Amino acid sequence: MHVVVVGCGRVGSTLAGLAVAEGHSVGVIDKRSTAFVNLPPGFSGRAVVGFGFDRDRMIEAGIEEADALAAVSSGDNTNIVVARIARETFGIERVVARIYDPGRAAVYERLGIPTVATVSWTTDQALRKLLPDQTRTEWTDPTGKVSAVERALPARWAGRTLEELEEPGRWRLSVLTRTGRAMVPRPGLLGQEGDILVLSVATGELAALEARLAGSDGDAGSAVRMRRRSS
Repeated sequence: MHVVVVGCGRVGSTLAGLAVAEGHSVGVIDKRSTAFVNLPPGFSGRAVVGFGFDRDRMIEAGIEEADALAAVSSGDNTNIVVARIARETFGIERVVARIYDPGRAAVYERLGIPTVATVSWTTDQALRKLLPDQTRTEWTDPTGKVSAVERALPARWAGRTLEELEEPGRWRLSVLTRTGRAMVPRPGLLGQEGDILVLSVATGELAALEARLAGSDGDAGSAVRMRRRSS
């Protein structure tokens, strides 16, 4: 896949380097040509000098064939404008914006744009949102029997009860983040586009969980309804 990164500071350059290392093509935009010295040696992507919200520069960086965009410049306003152009003009589904003012997070989430804060895990969190198909775990217990994973709720699950996702003894939903607020899901809660899930998964069941999320494991909802009728 192709990823466009706007902002080539520490976060942007690291994010671009990690995406290339995972086999993706990358285009980086920064208004300062000197910022590209932050990129890793031998960086094979595109480096474009200009403002991130300049559509010509975005096209030069490959926005028209891009699958994802990260707006991680030093300005909140620039990042939200870039993210909205990517989403609304170029139809990029996987978009993430870096924020410095945490109070704006809920506003951005209501616009359907996931955000990451300026803390030590910014790069990793941005990568998770841009490249959700990559297998990553948030935490694994010392015995290696259970892991916690974070996943964005696929659009196909919006409007369905989140209980349909669960498979007792294999994985359970532990935490739901919606519009920037985390909660413990209550029974009967319906999924919404933009939801972020943290699930507890038994060792060896991650691939099956990914299949359930993707909808390639059959009619999960029917299976849940059958279990309820038999109980």
